[in-house]
Amino acid sequence: MKRVITFALRSALLLCPALCHASTDACRSPKGTAVYEDNWESIAANYTVPEWYRDAKFGIFIHWGIYSVPAYGNEWYSRYMYQQGSNEYNHHKEVWGDQDKFGYKDFIPMFTGAEFDAEEWAELFKKAGAGYVVPVAEHHDGFAMYDSDLNPWNAVKMGPRRDVIRLLKKSLEKRGIVLGVSTHRAENAWFFNGGMKYPSDVRDTDLTIYGRRYDDQAYTDDFAKEWLDHTKELVDKYQPKIVYFDWTVNDSVLMPYFNKFMAYYYNNSVDWKQGVVVNTKQGYPTDVMVWDVERGKSGKMMKYPWQTDTFVGTKSWGYIADEVYKTPGQIVDDLVDIVSKNGNLLLNIGPKPDGTIPQPQKDILLSIGKWLDVNGEAIYGTRCWKKFGESVTETPTGSFSDNVEVPYTAQDIRFTTKGNDFYAIALEWGDDHLLIKSLTPDVIADADILDIKMLGSEETLDWDKTSEGLKISFPKNRPCQYAYTFKISFDKPVGESLESEASNEVMKHGA
Repeated sequence: MKRVITFALRSALLLCPALCHASTDACRSPKGTAVYEDNWESIAANYTVPEWYRDAKFGIFIHWGIYSVPAYGNEWYSRYMYQQGSNEYNHHKEVWGDQDKFGYKDFIPMFTGAEFDAEEWAELFKKAGAGYVVPVAEHHDGFAMYDSDLNPWNAVKMGPRRDVIRLLKKSLEKRGIVLGVSTHRAENAWFFNGGMKYPSDVRDTDLTIYGRRYDDQAYTDDFAKEWLDHTKELVDKYQPKIVYFDWTVNDSVLMPYFNKFMAYYYNNSVDWKQGVVVNTKQGYPTDVMVWDVERGKSGKMMKYPWQTDTFVGTKSWGYIADEVYKTPGQIVDDLVDIVSKNGNLLLNIGPKPDGTIPQPQKDILLSIGKWLDVNGEAIYGTRCWKKFGESVTETPTGSFSDNVEVPYTAQDIRFTTKGNDFYAIALEWGDDHLLIKSLTPDVIADADILDIKMLGSEETLDWDKTSEGLKISFPKNRPCQYAYTFKISFDKPVGESLESEASNEVMKHGA
């Protein structure tokens, strides 16, 4: 399908030189670089996921916006408060008043960010072990968290009255953490359309924060051009190394403009001499961007790097007062599983309207950082083995499947490699020994074992090559609270490469 679409596009461009020229101009970087064209064939031929991203493995997502003020339901409060009959609609009328008297825009003065401290946030993310951070630059609600020349509804002109993205960029990069951004402006076009059905402030079309008020994601070329300009503005002003998008960029009207954006962004990366990443959820081949799974995981190891984005909680992406949080152990288990399958984890937090990060969220991040202090060697800079691991416990996969903690056993093992070192991470503690059935004598026949130890432990481990696999004793004492790493050092790399057994199909819609 990919090549058919690309061939058709190239044929059309060849038949229309003026269109080809206009398309190329729209995709050139400000310096005139035009390595990438706005079609999948050109992008796939030139694009490689950068090594820094593959090495980082773990990032922090930040949903901080006006929706943190009502702190009710979830970050879609801005939409649901205008949906007649919804819990948010009824809650809003009861607590804040009728929607024509107190609309979403009227929360902005309460979104003060008075305690926001980019240095404090960045230091927390550093302690958590994050290699990159992706704040939401603009959510579906149409409020920009940066100094936009195109959107007057932004955090510099109102609310916090600060350029949140600029401040974070400075604080993060000072600590060697990569800045990305997320933009959901595509969803803003229709997000508030419920408020057009009855008296509400959404009917005031001078209030551009409420978008186009389209029905049911009915995009137009006019909006797509506007979307492209806004998205390019983010690239030009902040040079983010990641740009994350929600799902509707796969719309047939937006897709040609999204291809232009990818070409423009990748051409800029050539000038920056820095590899970049685009995240999308569906609709695009996995060799032109990094496929993202929302609140879930891939069920198999992928040839091309991919990503899970999920929250430390189970209800919302933004701050709400009654959030139910995951345990650090659950998140660490997910991180290990994802990395073993050639993925990254982007873990979201939701600060309060004053800019403070809730203590339960801080505690979770610091616990993950503490685990990475011991086991990070088996995560950062690693690559997949020929299989992701061994399982006796079924793991839910696919989007929106990660809320429930999986009761793993010691025989649920995940593998990573780095040079001659092989890491077997047991997702639960065992009182006796670990049997790695994948490391049978025939698999490791050409390599000698130099050493076996558990990361974080100084205890000597007994081990034996058996016909069933490599048998290793657990130490007497646990070096950490969850997910325990056996480091097996060989004199040469053992087994085959990722490409031997990974899913190497170029997917269009993910797995």
